[in-house]
Amino acid sequence: MTVTTQPSLSDPAAPIPQSVDFVVIDVETACSRVSSICQVGIVGFAGGRERWCYETLVDPCDDFHDFNIRIHGIGPDHVVGHPTFADIHGLLDGHLSDRITVAHSYFDKGALAAACRVHDRPVIETRWLDSVRVAKRAWPDLPSHRLNVLSEYLGVAHKHHDALSDARAAGMVIVKAIDHTGIDLLGWMAPTTKPGPAPTPAAIGPLRGERIAIAGEPRDGRLARRLAAAGGRIVSSVGATTTLLVLAEPPSPFEGERRSRLLAKAAALRKGGHGIAVIGEHDVVARIGAVA
Repeated sequence: MTVTTQPSLSDPAAPIPQSVDFVVIDVETACSRVSSICQVGIVGFAGGRERWCYETLVDPCDDFHDFNIRIHGIGPDHVVGHPTFADIHGLLDGHLSDRITVAHSYFDKGALAAACRVHDRPVIETRWLDSVRVAKRAWPDLPSHRLNVLSEYLGVAHKHHDALSDARAAGMVIVKAIDHTGIDLLGWMAPTTKPGPAPTPAAIGPLRGERIAIAGEPRDGRLARRLAAAGGRIVSSVGATTTLLVLAEPPSPFEGERRSRLLAKAAALRKGGHGIAVIGEHDVVARIGAVA
């Protein structure tokens, strides 16, 4: 097993790089106790590029289980002479504290918190961003958002369950999601908001009496407001009483999975004899004419 460390975590004088937009951390554990960190990898990104990295094996001061060894290939012999979590806590805090820290799922966040408790060290204060959540919003139609699946889809070199490689790959998920969606890092940090209530339908208009679901846009979006102004009642999903499924053009990048579900429901209803029509935004706007 080849281990590279950049900078050396055992060197208390190792400089803490500062100029990054976000850092990414990944840890491997020795056993079922999440506090049993046996490898740490951290990568700093700025301007969409990796700027620095470090990786080290860690003596977990705990047992190694065969199941974990089979996953990452790290055993008790590999960590002999390497620092404990208590030894590297200060450097980890220097790299993560007061920054945006990315992890692929919150397993790593929980592992760090547990290791801090076990080794009687302060919790590392940082702002966490889950790259799984980002990936699910950026590429909702992927069958899986596991890191190895994402890496293959995005063309990112990746060695699964190696802490440094996993951290690099999770960082590239963020970089590519920003490029794919146009949403910047602070936009991804903002809490996800649920759609607001559907607009109230006008008393009169060419869509009066229609129950309309919209695929590709939230129920409180600009298309929903326009259809409600034409008398349509906006519903949150496709059901037996839905009369129109309108396909937003272009669809929101975060609505792909929901759009697919609504189309499947509409197809099933039509097959069962329900009179639901599927229509594109351009066609429905032409139908309502100048109504805004």
